[in-house]
Amino acid sequence: MSTKDANAQRMEKIVSLCKRRGFIFQSSEIYGGLNGFWDYGPLGVELKKNLKDFWWRRNVRERDDMVGMDGAIIMNRAVWRASGHEATFSDPMVDCKSCKARHRADQLPEKDGAKYCPNCGSRDLTDPRNFNLMLKSYAGPVESDDNLVYLRPETAQAMFVQFKNVLDTARKKLPFGIAQIGKAFRNEINPRNYTFRSREFEQMEIEYFCRAEDGLRLTDEWLEHRLKFYEDIGIPRAKIHILDVPDGDRAFYSKKTYDLEYEFPFGISELEGIAYRTDYDLSAHIAASGKPLDYFDEVTKEKFVPHVVEPSAGVDRTALALICEAFDEETVTDEKGNAETRTVLRFHPRMAPIKVGIFPLLKNKPELVAQARAVVELLRPHMMVQYDEAGAIGRRYRRQDEAGTPFCVTIDFDTVGENGPEKQGTVTLRHRDSMEQERVAIADLLPWLLTRIH
Repeated sequence: MSTKDANAQRMEKIVSLCKRRGFIFQSSEIYGGLNGFWDYGPLGVELKKNLKDFWWRRNVRERDDMVGMDGAIIMNRAVWRASGHEATFSDPMVDCKSCKARHRADQLPEKDGAKYCPNCGSRDLTDPRNFNLMLKSYAGPVESDDNLVYLRPETAQAMFVQFKNVLDTARKKLPFGIAQIGKAFRNEINPRNYTFRSREFEQMEIEYFCRAEDGLRLTDEWLEHRLKFYEDIGIPRAKIHILDVPDGDRAFYSKKTYDLEYEFPFGISELEGIAYRTDYDLSAHIAASGKPLDYFDEVTKEKFVPHVVEPSAGVDRTALALICEAFDEETVTDEKGNAETRTVLRFHPRMAPIKVGIFPLLKNKPELVAQARAVVELLRPHMMVQYDEAGAIGRRYRRQDEAGTPFCVTIDFDTVGENGPEKQGTVTLRHRDSMEQERVAIADLLPWLLTRIH
């Protein structure tokens, strides 16, 4: 099997697992779905929450130079005029005259110097034309141009237009940053690669304000900080490709941009951009609004417009990278000596949706069930746990393996002292990755787990 076919097969298995175990569902599935929109199930929403919480912890709560905000999804149309989005936020679009499929012109395959339709192979294509990616709506009772608004295509602009309010209320000195996690919307011409390119998605963005002379240095510092973050959530640095975007490919206002790319099964694709945006955004809003968005340095008595470094990551893309990185299949031998394929998600414990699976060895033994329920109540205030009493213990382990649960706790007859006092009050703790088991006292269980999941 070729590498391309193996990667395609791997991606199919990942998509199947995500639906089977409740990570990701097609939005509006019972009505045929809606291209570019996805719903996250019970495990998917926990994975995303763990990711966002850890990002917020690292970038806001553990730093003195960061504050957070939560901007509105719909903003005054003037914001998007000033930022340039209304006039220039577009992709080149072509139509295939043969099969009527619509594609981005810059993503068409090419052969013998001519582009062709990937659906039918025809080279009979329309000329490229610009297609604005912002989704439109109306605010007010009349659908008129005066009431036209857009669903935001990025979270950044709210942080720029609120810069002065945040500066005055948070009382920060340069350099400092504003962080935000939130939904954004882009009317993609061709959503593809599962959740990687969607029309509704979440961003984790930082606007880090600084002096002009510090911009390039801070861009490099943020690059290292972000690489460390990915390592800490279970994506090895070796799997991250750093693209130093050349002059001709950067946005016109950017003096430096790094793209962090991950090796997905469908190809190397961008996870995050770290862009030194200079003072373009604040200056554009000053010019358009007539309002001051500058910074006054109390020490030097200077007044100036700060420059900005922007690390911008996708929640959905990172969650997909976590799933792809964690997905594994291995051949194991069961207790009867039969070989079987074990599917497992090897999430870092801090990202795993469920931290601990808790099982009574037998569901028809009240003393085991009662003790298992007590362990659930012990751990539940501190972490996501799942109680499961259905089926053979091996089958329950496999279910937790597919969910990515790093630890399983089984309450057995030793726990309740039926085999003597030596192991009474202990449980069998099973490790997901090695499948090894050890005895741990219930009294030690909570601190043992907390040191491994945070």
